[in-house]
Amino acid sequence: MAFLDAHPGLGYPAAAGLGLLVGSFLNVVILRLPPRMEWQWRRDAREILEEPDLYDPPPPGIVVEGSHCPKCKKPLSWYENIPVLSWVLQGGKCRGCKAPISAQYPLVELLTGLLFLACALRFGFGWQAFGAMLLTSYLIALSGIDLRTRLLPDQLTLPLLWLGMTAAVENLYVGQKAAILGAMAGYLSLWSVYWVFKQLTGKEGMGHGDFKLLAALGAWMGLAGILPTILLSSLVGAIVGSIWLAAKGRDKATPIPFGPYLAIAGWISFMWGQDLVHAYLRLSGLA
Repeated sequence: MAFLDAHPGLGYPAAAGLGLLVGSFLNVVILRLPPRMEWQWRRDAREILEEPDLYDPPPPGIVVEGSHCPKCKKPLSWYENIPVLSWVLQGGKCRGCKAPISAQYPLVELLTGLLFLACALRFGFGWQAFGAMLLTSYLIALSGIDLRTRLLPDQLTLPLLWLGMTAAVENLYVGQKAAILGAMAGYLSLWSVYWVFKQLTGKEGMGHGDFKLLAALGAWMGLAGILPTILLSSLVGAIVGSIWLAAKGRDKATPIPFGPYLAIAGWISFMWGQDLVHAYLRLSGLA
């Protein structure tokens, strides 16, 4: 780490390159974790209902099974699995069956590479940067899954919460008290909105995963990061959500995932929250 700090010309490309590789793995998580969860739910349901076990082979695993074409199932060679470059050279198509390959793959890889680079620029090349990259990876995976399925899996939100608590033990970003209060405030703030909305309308306005995601972000940022995250996510959600509904020709009753907006706002608050608050106070004449 000291070597990279002394040679940022090597460190920054290394951080971006690591992000491209991690982004490739995050694509696997985004695409394979929800089917694995649904398969497990079906098994659990049959067991609880005491139904006979059926032949229901599991979907591909996240770690063991290699990458393959989703259409023809052809295993990918190493040169077909180079982040971004392989997709570009193959024209966004499978080399075997010529089926289109989703642009999600290079976009997630590029996004992860750029955000890892931002983490290195913000925190250098120490444990703080490593933690920031870990948080970034979880937020990208959660956003991708929520956009595709409107799910925020406990398998990701809860480990992210405990990782934030672990970082607080060493005062990596905030202290233990701030992390505990941040997690409590994050969960209870959205749960309260959910509960009031349900009492007034009889409908559920958001999923429980949103409470857990904001609790996890609170563990990483502390109590001071909750309000900026809520305000930013509401602003981003209102703007992007309105544009999306208008582009799709759908009405306001259409459910849209809130997790990506929380993730975007939480990442910005985590990286530059104090700077944004101080800038706002200066502009408003309060500081």
